[in-house]
Amino acid sequence: MKSEIKPPLILGVVILSIVVVLSLSLSVLDSQTLEYASDESKKTNSEQKISKFGYKKAPELAGISGYINTLPEELGKKIKNSVVLYDIWTYSCINCVRTLPFITSWDEKYTDQGLLIIGIHSPEFEFEKDIENVKNAVAKYGIKYPVVLDNEKETWKAFGNNYWPRKYIADHEGYIRYDHIGEGGYDETEKIIQKLLKERADSIGTNMIISEELVQINEFEHSSFVTPELYFGFNFAVGRNQLGNSEGFIPNQNVTYVIPDSLKLHHYYLDGIWTNLEDKMRLASDSGRIILLYTGKQVNIVTGGEANLEILLDGKQIPTESSGSDVSTKGQVHTHYSGLYNIIKTNESEQHILEIIVNDSEFEIFTFTFG
Repeated sequence: MKSEIKPPLILGVVILSIVVVLSLSLSVLDSQTLEYASDESKKTNSEQKISKFGYKKAPELAGISGYINTLPEELGKKIKNSVVLYDIWTYSCINCVRTLPFITSWDEKYTDQGLLIIGIHSPEFEFEKDIENVKNAVAKYGIKYPVVLDNEKETWKAFGNNYWPRKYIADHEGYIRYDHIGEGGYDETEKIIQKLLKERADSIGTNMIISEELVQINEFEHSSFVTPELYFGFNFAVGRNQLGNSEGFIPNQNVTYVIPDSLKLHHYYLDGIWTNLEDKMRLASDSGRIILLYTGKQVNIVTGGEANLEILLDGKQIPTESSGSDVSTKGQVHTHYSGLYNIIKTNESEQHILEIIVNDSEFEIFTFTFG
């Protein structure tokens, strides 16, 4: 007897077959996916390529007129495959100087793990182009990493920079992965250094352990209300003229200044004969005075020429507790090199009348800076 195969039965068999096939297919696919995922998890970080899309390569060092703590060929070799921190600075900039304890500490801590720090010294004033002056500053601040003299600011321009200080960090492939302007951001910066050193270690296949502990240094705390930087050169003072004397600037001339009866906050006043120069004032008479009504915790001067200065605060010899690091116990400052001198240092932001008495002609002053 022939058996009759009914349509519903046929449909059921077809559906069952499709389910079995799909089940087997998905099982194989899941197995392949798990196997792929397992293989991916076994890959090192170096094999899991980080996208560098949108990052720019660090430019070549350009127009370098001098090298300190290194030689050109040696530096070129060190840059390859290193994590490089480019620090654009100048030695008479107080903001730059305040960052140096952190930078020198990072150099000591990470130099054997693949970090290369390059100090790009881009001067603001002419005297900062003198390599002997820069060498003295490098020794003073304990800088052991390479420093290059970017006297014409060609490397500054190659980076597209407009600030002191500025830090760029490039990874071991040369891509700039971090950019910080000014002081501060030290924890953030060090974490970037650690991250990029780990990437480098993975890439070259080393088992280097990078400590995540951060350098601990007391950071300078800026006042919320402080006198801005004051310039003495007629060209530098354009757009930020804080010379309070009615005589004003007369470019390239000797001018006799007289201090008025009333003083304005954030302005400086001259007494005596001073030569007006592009980036500074030079005392032309046998003696002279500078008076300033300021607000801040710190007062620094950038000077040139050897001279003995007497420092008065509110009409009296500056007290020891307010004296800066370059003031003697007799309330005097002896300027013997062209650069930065700290003359007032207090714990809190205060308002005072500062008076500097100069008894040596040829004394030069470039700027006041505050903190």
